[in-house]
Amino acid sequence: MAIGSRFREGFDSELASIASKAPEVRSQGSPHVIEYLRGERADLSRRLPYSRGGIPSPMLCFRRIALLLALAICSFAAVEAQESSSTVPQAPAAANQTSVQARIRARREQRRLAAIHDTYSHLYEANVGMGYLRFVPGPDKQRVTLYSWDTGLTRYYNERFGVVADVRGYYGTAFVGLNAYGITRPAISQYDFLVGPTYRFYMQPKYSFSARVMAGAAQGNFSGDTNGIGAQNMGLYPDGTTFAASAAVSGEYNLTSNVAFRLSPEYHFAGFGSTVQASRGFTGNIIYRFGKR
Repeated sequence: MAIGSRFREGFDSELASIASKAPEVRSQGSPHVIEYLRGERADLSRRLPYSRGGIPSPMLCFRRIALLLALAICSFAAVEAQESSSTVPQAPAAANQTSVQARIRARREQRRLAAIHDTYSHLYEANVGMGYLRFVPGPDKQRVTLYSWDTGLTRYYNERFGVVADVRGYYGTAFVGLNAYGITRPAISQYDFLVGPTYRFYMQPKYSFSARVMAGAAQGNFSGDTNGIGAQNMGLYPDGTTFAASAAVSGEYNLTSNVAFRLSPEYHFAGFGSTVQASRGFTGNIIYRFGKR
């Protein structure tokens, strides 16, 4: 009811304004005024706003829709610009992080190479140690264990390649079995003088691996504990000097840049009794490096 009364009030005010604006119609008499007002009333509903009971204008609706679309497009463009502006600085940040990590890796690699150079750039290595060898003392004898001392000197020409001179002595007891002489376990010994190349094929600051091949001479003493009976009467190889060779792969663990421990499993070859004795063993050495380039 309140809406209807407001509509009637608005409508009457419109009629009053129309009547005041048409004096020439009032001068012609009330029939003409009524006819005029009827025509104006027919158009009044079109001139009134839609909220007050008028007919909605298509052009006005189109303008409102166009305005809303324009506002939506502007808002979307602003949001896109804000997102692009927030993501653009991230690319330099990621590149920065990558460059920092690359610099850290480069510095670590430089420190590693410097430590390798500081450790393996010495001219000389002196070593002393011990080892053992599984050796056959005679043509028909069983293998025995010989324990050894070992010492050597290596001259390096670069960080990888060097030439080693090695001297070692082996000592053990041969089992010859029961015999008429009453000697069953005579002591035997052997001394090697070897020289050859060595090559480090893998290097790290704390450890390295190398290979070496040596050749030289071996002096055998098999009759020293036979009380003059002779080694051959005991079934042992005769005393004498023959060729010797050794091939080994060594692993070194560095305690400092100058001091290291080396373990070398190896194959050992000798030629006593005009035969070839192929033996397996190892040596363990303490190494001291000196003489910087």
